Amino acid sequence: MMKRRSFVKTSVLGTAAAAILPQLTLGKSTSKTQNRMYYELRTYTLKDANQQSLVENYFEKAAIPALNRLGIKNVGVFTELKPSGQSTLVALIPFQSLNEFESVHVKLEQDKSYLAAASAYLNATATAPAYERIESSLLKAFTHMPGLELPPKGNRIFELRRYEHASEAAGTKKREMFNDAGEIDIFKRLGFKPVFFGETVIGQYRPNLIYMVTFDDMAAHDQHWKSFGGDPEWKKISSIPEYADSKLVSKITATFLQPAAYSQI
Repeated sequence: MMKRRSFVKTSVLGTAAAAILPQLTLGKSTSKTQNRMYYELRTYTLKDANQQSLVENYFEKAAIPALNRLGIKNVGVFTELKPSGQSTLVALIPFQSLNEFESVHVKLEQDKSYLAAASAYLNATATAPAYERIESSLLKAFTHMPGLELPPKGNRIFELRRYEHASEAAGTKKREMFNDAGEIDIFKRLGFKPVFFGETVIGQYRPNLIYMVTFDDMAAHDQHWKSFGGDPEWKKISSIPEYADSKLVSKITATFLQPAAYSQI
């Protein structure tokens, strides 16, 4: 019973995604759109070091090896850079298609090696749970960056940013700013090394978009954002009245992360 419960959230998410997909893709037939990846972004709320150890061991010993066996590569697992208490744990799981996302949980339930390695996590009791809660979002990659891109290897920090919008129209316009007006190109030209850009299809605080960029350290972070703010191309784009942040972005949330030792990103 406990094993089944551990899959309920993602199973419901997959069913809802299947229902909404036709609305998202209607009238779009370009190969670039068809090849856009999906990302599951999970945030684990943890109460103590025991829970963190259990969840991290699950990803290192069970989930990542099993996902890799299924052809799902570059799974990222991160903790907060400077947690105020017990760190949350953030996992990024990339999928080539919505069908792959929907089928993966069934395949994991049939993987004996995975079930054995994940037993402590999957079968944790109500009196000693593996985590307090999982918040999970399904993201669809932007057309101008349809797939995940790995940053250079070595010590790096990651910034996960969420832009909330007051309306769906504002969200559409902000994505246009990233995709068509050239904002993603500015990030790449200035060396932000973006990992992904995604529209939240299902999840909290919709409508919103979420993206991840990386830096050598906080000093590099500060310098890159300073360069971005002063970039002539950015000034040109952001000066267009219809792209004003006051119209398109109602709230920005930034979370600084560091990769776990076994993270594939």
